Amino acid sequence: MKFSTTAALLVAVSTASTAFGFSPSSKSFVKHTNSISNARNTFSTIATPRTMSKRDASLISMKAVTVGVVGATGAVGKEIVDCLNKSSLDVSKLRIFGSERSAGTTRDAGKFGDVPVELFGVAAARECDVVFLAVSGDFALEHAKAISEGEDGAVVIDNSSAFRYDKDIPLVVPEINGECTKGAKLIANPNCTTAIGLMALWPLHKLFKLKRVMMSTYQAASGAGQPGMDELQEGTRAVLSGEREVAEHKIFAHPLPFNVIPHIDAFQENGYTKEEMKVTWECRKICGLADDFPLSCTAVRIPTYRAHSETIIIETELPVDIEAARKALEEAPGVKLMDDTANEIYPMPLTATGQYDVEVGRIRKSLVFGDHGIEFFVVGDQLLRGAALNAVLVAEEMAKNGSL
Repeated sequence: MKFSTTAALLVAVSTASTAFGFSPSSKSFVKHTNSISNARNTFSTIATPRTMSKRDASLISMKAVTVGVVGATGAVGKEIVDCLNKSSLDVSKLRIFGSERSAGTTRDAGKFGDVPVELFGVAAARECDVVFLAVSGDFALEHAKAISEGEDGAVVIDNSSAFRYDKDIPLVVPEINGECTKGAKLIANPNCTTAIGLMALWPLHKLFKLKRVMMSTYQAASGAGQPGMDELQEGTRAVLSGEREVAEHKIFAHPLPFNVIPHIDAFQENGYTKEEMKVTWECRKICGLADDFPLSCTAVRIPTYRAHSETIIIETELPVDIEAARKALEEAPGVKLMDDTANEIYPMPLTATGQYDVEVGRIRKSLVFGDHGIEFFVVGDQLLRGAALNAVLVAEEMAKNGSL
């Protein structure tokens, strides 16, 4: 990668429509990133439980970087810019790249001011040090390697599914396998459902070693972008006003208001959907699990705007201790323990929306697996931990390990 007095950091952002303007919590971005552990163990081995050290923001200090954004109207792209506003990365300048339609306009980029949109081009991107791609998989396949190839290419952090299953390209959740980014030029960001679930699975594996995982997800309309949220809002309005008995639908396979749809992405030959298989494939890759490690998922679309929920059941190799599990989750970076049922405190989309941390609660010993099983509930903002936040944390990890 290129080093100069003022390095360049490009964030390529999707041209998809924006989501509702939820803003992240007031908790500082630096405070969150400080909690990432310096040392990690592979998911396939048992690590000794411990309190993860807080990472001082000064350790991330590096040459000032210029940040460029492509297609800043996208839901994930807007959140990347917002995360960068709170990040400990030393960003000296923000550049925004977009299509011919948006080139020449300006975007409000927070502390970076009003930033003019430049027409995207590979040559311009290669002038930069890092490119965050929050565009479609087709765009990523066309441009990502062209931007990153060679000694003088940029590091690319891609939010699409284009490279997630390429064995030569790291698929990264920084708290788990951030060391995989060292020396890499192209990084894949995981599926939102995967990233959210793994934040809770990782600390529990270190204590008890996973034997099998079963997951059911309850995914918000925003997983289908702004059009999905608009369809939910308009359909709900139409039904409540008496205009229609059943809402119209174009984005989802069936009407979403007052309904749940056990169908996200295309069905595969094995009867699972691609969304469900993404969780299986990506958890195995990120965590270094065997290709046949037993992990299954059922993904369901529900009529909420934002934040995905997951019920997770695990069977473990070692006997479980519920209090030790709660303690490990409470101390884990990127996790907020919400597990006080006596006071009706547990994870919910309403409380997780806009939050950097993933909420975990309803922790109990499994009636199915007994002393070797735990069941729990997880909720996380899929536009943050499931996308933008994770991508920016990857960049911070690369700054820390000298890859930027």
